[in-house]
Order: sequence, then structure tokens, then C-alpha cells
Amino acid sequence: MTRLASLLLAFALVGPACAQLPVAELAAGMHVIRAEVADSMGSRMEGLMHRTSMAEGSGMVFVFEENALHCMWMKNTLIPLSVAFIDEAGAIINIADMQPHSEQSHCAARPARYALEMNKGWFAQRGIKPGAKLRGVEKLAPR
Repeated sequence: MTRLASLLLAFALVGPACAQLPVAELAAGMHVIRAEVADSMGSRMEGLMHRTSMAEGSGMVFVFEENALHCMWMKNTLIPLSVAFIDEAGAIINIADMQPHSEQSHCAARPARYALEMNKGWFAQRGIKPGAKLRGVEKLAPR
């Protein structure tokens, strides 16, 4: 196989995994969040798996088709995260800290439409608690 053919094959195999997700700007109080949008079954399943870091103020928002008791886990996720479960109006329902490589489920305390994953401790460090409203979620819709 030629070198060019090898490179094209490698790109074809790796390309979809590296696809860029859309980004939404959310806000919690005065804190701006640059959130990748996981709004399809595939992007929600992949989540933040295999990443070694995430920039400060960045996260991933999971957009679900329906309000339900959604749960998150950390299989194949390398960085510690905090997840906020959010209702349709943008209010945080509950927040859970999650450990890398864990298959422990962390679930919404009541039906949620969104989940926002940030670096572990991000919400606590800013005093953001259940009941706080996020701005920008009203622009999100599942694909």
C-alpha cells in the first residue's frame, strides 16, 4: 500500500471520531460556558470519552428528545467531571460529581431535558446550585 493510500485509510477510519460537534454558548449567572452540543444518539453515546483534558469554561451539553430520568456514567472517560441535570426551562435539578472510568450511574432527581458536563468542581467553585437557571438552553433542540 502506498503512503498516500495509508494516510487516506487512516483518515477515513479516524475522521468520524474527530468530527467537530456544534458549540453553544450557555451562561450560569455571570459565568459563560462554551458547550459542545451532543444532540444525536451517537454524540450522546460518545460524550467526552477518551479525552485527556477539557478547557476551563468548556463543557458538553447533552440534549435529550424527551424529559426523562436520564443517567450518565464515565466508562472510557479519562477526566473527572461534574454533571448538572437541567429541566426544560433551564433550571438545574441536581448536580453530581463523577469519577473517571466509573460505570456508576448518576441520574437526574426528576425528569430532565438536558445534562451539562463540566470539569469536576466547576459548579461548586462558582456557587452554582440546584435551582439556578442556565441561559441559552432554549436554543437547543435534538437532531
